[in-house]
Amino acid sequence: METYYRPADLPRFAEIGENAPELAEKFFAWYGAVFQDGALTAREKALIALGVAHAVKCPYCIDAYTQDTLSKGCDLDQLTEAVHVASAIVGGATLVHGVQMRAIAKQQGM
Repeated sequence: METYYRPADLPRFAEIGENAPELAEKFFAWYGAVFQDGALTAREKALIALGVAHAVKCPYCIDAYTQDTLSKGCDLDQLTEAVHVASAIVGGATLVHGVQMRAIAKQQGM
C-alpha cells in the first residue's frame, strides 16, 4: 500500500545533502557528535531521541530511534516508558497553555 510516509525513504536521508553538500556535511558531523558518549551515554541519548521523535511526531525518527535503542540493549519496557515521558511533557505543555486561555477569558470578562 502506498502512503505519504515510506519507510524505505529513511536510508536515503543522506541524499538531502546532494544540492548543499557543505551544509549537509556540517549537519551530519554535528549530529554524529551529539550522539556520542558524553555526560550522557549514547544509549541514554537514543532513549531521549525516541521520546522527542514521538513528541514531534516524526515517523522516520521513530523508526530510526526504535532500531537504535534496541541495538543499544534497551527493551520494550524502556522504550514504552520513554514514549510515556514524551506524552506527559506534550500533555503538560498543552495544559499549561490553558493558563493563557484563562487569562484571555478573564480579560474578556468571563
